[in-house]
Amino acid sequence: MNIPLKRGMLIRHQNHIYAVADFQERHTGKQKPTVHVALRDVRDGHQVDRALDQLEPIQEVAHAFRHAQYVYTRGLERVFMDSETFDEFTLAGPQLHGCEPFLKEGETYRLLFVDEHALALEMPEIVKLQVAETAAPGHSVGASASVMKEATLENGLLVKVPLFIKMGDMIRVDTRTRTYVGKEQS
Repeated sequence: MNIPLKRGMLIRHQNHIYAVADFQERHTGKQKPTVHVALRDVRDGHQVDRALDQLEPIQEVAHAFRHAQYVYTRGLERVFMDSETFDEFTLAGPQLHGCEPFLKEGETYRLLFVDEHALALEMPEIVKLQVAETAAPGHSVGASASVMKEATLENGLLVKVPLFIKMGDMIRVDTRTRTYVGKEQS
């Protein structure tokens, strides 16, 4: 069966813009196979499941990624400035996908644009952050092979790190799981 979808593709359905998260073909007995599509609303991250027949005709949405610098916070919104045109764009809540603690003023991030409107932030999976404070080794947790202690990072995030990490060290943190990934080499 020829499926006109790709993972990551943006489509318009019922006046919403969705990213195709996944799709699979299902066979049930003698009935014709159906294709089930998992969609994620780009604006608020809401997950939706639909059959391919419900989505047809498929309207692919033209989109672009542009680099923008994070400038400042205005209330609950985060303001970004296009590095080339100096236009300002605001993103809030669901458009940031819970990555607010990882934003650093002056850093450049990728924003998803549809119809010249900024819709979502694309955060890197791994970010570098400085350790602001670490717990004493006596407050460590874990088995003897993987002893960890708590550390507060420059953004206020609390993560478990190995005992050799000290204040002032730069570490890598996974933005999806908010866990320690490794020490940044200087």
